[in-house]
Amino acid sequence: MEMAVVLNAPQPLKGPGRLPSNASHQWWVSDDNGNNFNGTGASVEACPLSGMKSQTCAFHGESKRGHTQAEEGQAENARPQDLGVTAQSKHASGHSSDRSNSNKQMSRAVPKPQAPVSTSPTKGSVFEQWASMDSDVQTAQTKRQLSDEDKAQVSTAMKKNTVGGAEQEGGAEQEAGVEQEGGPDSARLQEDRANQGCPKRPGSRKKLISNRDDFHRIDTHTINAGKELKCKKIFSVQTIAQTITEGASTDLERLRAIWIWLCYNIEYDVSGYLGLTEEACSPERVVETGRGICCGYSSVCLHMCKAVGVECREVAGHGKGVGYRQGRSYQNTKSNHSWNAVRLEGHWYLLDACWGAGTVDMDNRVFMKRYNEFYFLTDPEDFINSHCPDEEEWQLLENPVKLEEFERMVLKTSAFYQLRLTLIQPRHFLLITENGEASISMGFPQPVDFTYQIFQRSCCEQKELRGSVGLLTVTQTTMKLRLLPPTVGSFEVMIFARLGNTSGMFGWVCSFQVECSKPQPAKDLPENPYLCWGMQRNAEALGLEPRVCGSEVAVLGGGTFELVLHTARPLMMLCELSHKDLDQNLAKRCLATQIEADKLTCHVLCPYTGYYRLSVFVRDYELAGDNFSNAGNFMLYCAGNPINLNELFPPALSNWCGPGISTDLAGLSKFSHTEAIVSTQQGQLDITFRNQHDLDIHAVLSKEQRSRAGHDLTRHIFLAHARTEVMVSVTLPEPGVYKLSLYASAAPDEDYAPLCDFVVRNGAEAGRPAFPRTYAAWGKGDVLLEPRTGLLEPHSRVRLRARVPGARRVCALGQQTAELHLDDSGVWEGEAVTGSGRQLRIAAFRDLTSTDMDILVCFDVRDAA
Repeated sequence: MEMAVVLNAPQPLKGPGRLPSNASHQWWVSDDNGNNFNGTGASVEACPLSGMKSQTCAFHGESKRGHTQAEEGQAENARPQDLGVTAQSKHASGHSSDRSNSNKQMSRAVPKPQAPVSTSPTKGSVFEQWASMDSDVQTAQTKRQLSDEDKAQVSTAMKKNTVGGAEQEGGAEQEAGVEQEGGPDSARLQEDRANQGCPKRPGSRKKLISNRDDFHRIDTHTINAGKELKCKKIFSVQTIAQTITEGASTDLERLRAIWIWLCYNIEYDVSGYLGLTEEACSPERVVETGRGICCGYSSVCLHMCKAVGVECREVAGHGKGVGYRQGRSYQNTKSNHSWNAVRLEGHWYLLDACWGAGTVDMDNRVFMKRYNEFYFLTDPEDFINSHCPDEEEWQLLENPVKLEEFERMVLKTSAFYQLRLTLIQPRHFLLITENGEASISMGFPQPVDFTYQIFQRSCCEQKELRGSVGLLTVTQTTMKLRLLPPTVGSFEVMIFARLGNTSGMFGWVCSFQVECSKPQPAKDLPENPYLCWGMQRNAEALGLEPRVCGSEVAVLGGGTFELVLHTARPLMMLCELSHKDLDQNLAKRCLATQIEADKLTCHVLCPYTGYYRLSVFVRDYELAGDNFSNAGNFMLYCAGNPINLNELFPPALSNWCGPGISTDLAGLSKFSHTEAIVSTQQGQLDITFRNQHDLDIHAVLSKEQRSRAGHDLTRHIFLAHARTEVMVSVTLPEPGVYKLSLYASAAPDEDYAPLCDFVVRNGAEAGRPAFPRTYAAWGKGDVLLEPRTGLLEPHSRVRLRARVPGARRVCALGQQTAELHLDDSGVWEGEAVTGSGRQLRIAAFRDLTSTDMDILVCFDVRDAA
């Protein structure tokens, strides 16, 4: 029999005495603010768990939160469209043995009860439950931006609700002289076929209901009338039916009123289900007490329809609800559920008010209203996934499904259909791995987000797999999940989904069982807290051009990788790298990002072999703050030749490596080196660029490890300005990895602002000498042509050449003073003797009438000894 149950996680499930063997639970996924939401505005289907303990397992590294009773209670005063979840109820009439022998059995077929089975509270099977899902679209909540690259967390959580029930015994009694009608027994079906046409004339819900808002008037009237009748203590089925259908002009509107009244006024009989009180099943008793199990809902529906002239039947069969496990056999077993079929405009339709009304908190043994529109006139093709009637005519399918096929069907919730998902593969719930791998794929016409959870079965318990054992990729129209079980055994997989471009809770949509006889070798796949691999489905909306998918593992022959993402507009980028052996500080030294107006480049170094996760976050460049969004997640595999730890990028690299948007905005252009990483085998290089705004340029050379010879790196960088051209010359004293940082200032009294960093790799073993020291008077337009080395030999003749715009006199100062002469090209040149002095300096007189000179540059003279 069927019953809906809710667990208020993380409190443990206290087994309610002798629970039926098919007690079940419902799962929720919450956003990091604790809001329970599934992206479609609907409640989340329960996944059947038999006797499950409190679940506190992490969900892809995220925490679970419970759904509070107060939140559930808000549905009490909501519109019927906003009420909440399904109540999947029992189909029998009682537990006592004399009922099965009663002479007052209803004409419909009703299953006999199973004896309640004591279940110890174990973690249980994630596939032993069923619940419901609202169909109204809730207002999308603002999604938390993944702005903190250090945290790398997405705090979503799951709430566990449950669906419980038991197969009940015997036929329900006729009480108070009420005639029990309906029931899909053979005689009735024969009569129906003979007198009213074959019931296999299904109608289309879409054709019958063009817009659900058309029911607003009927729904409102029914709710208000139901409250008034309850206050007046009017419990007559006929009176209630006639009152709530006042103003209804069609059979559809009359049926809608009956459906809403049932969902709003009848609670699931939890105490009767648990055998604590006598079950209410007759229509009068159900209406008077406001409680009933599944046969109570279907019986009242039948009698109300009869009272207002709507043709209705009760249908008995098997429901994949309470206690259901994938692959469960229904052969030679009594049916455990009942629902209704109605005839409207000459066509038959199916509905289940019990599953449309609410759910039960089994922890507290209370019914909770949670309306589910899905089970009102459900299309037969969808209904058959969870409801298999005893008489196949009442499937209302052109090609009826055999019971064996029903047993093999993939368990899908109403959320699966409300999100308009289609299952591409597999066709059945059971997957057998090939080469240690199995795949699940789905299609959808609208953007949908997905995530998943995997459990390993072991005897009567299940263990959630914390490590990543799957690769989930989602595109605009398809989802694929590659499963890589880590060991031999049986595994159960739950798929969760929500409408794209929304935030909050994921709803459980379907489940599978995986059998693995030969797993692949252990891979230590990295955890991915950002739901899927490859580019995120909304990457294009974030400003990225969909040129890179990256859903497959990128196998690296060495320890380097370059990711290039083309952009439709200027974006800012942050990246994050993770590996099982990589700490946070070291990981930052494995990344260098270059941000250009039309593309983003991330250079990656892999210091260990194995699998890495590279996550990319972006925001519009103009936006301030840290509101970055995850744009993609890529799995890298370093097969060999990892990078030596001494060869990682320099520490404290800025996000602007190489020329890009920052240099463009400063007016710098035409860089001789356009890449962020520059390599030299000669130990020296010159970087030139155009300085259109005549900025003061400053450059700094640094290295993580201290120079072995104690070199002053400020002497290994030399700037020259020639009109709008700038040349940054670098000599490197030893091999290794250096950082060259450029800064600019627009005015002498302004601070220097960072422009970009270059990573310089020097492969030359022989060190290069330092440049001469420059002084404050060496400024824009000054260019040293020769000599370029800062260390001169003693007692040697040196040729000097330099451009010093505005100078009236230039001379070399050593042991003797040597005058330089200005040639026709504007270059001051001449010769000087170093002698045995320690320095040779070039000085300039800016004014002929002044005796003050400015020291421009200074050369060191090697010790003569």
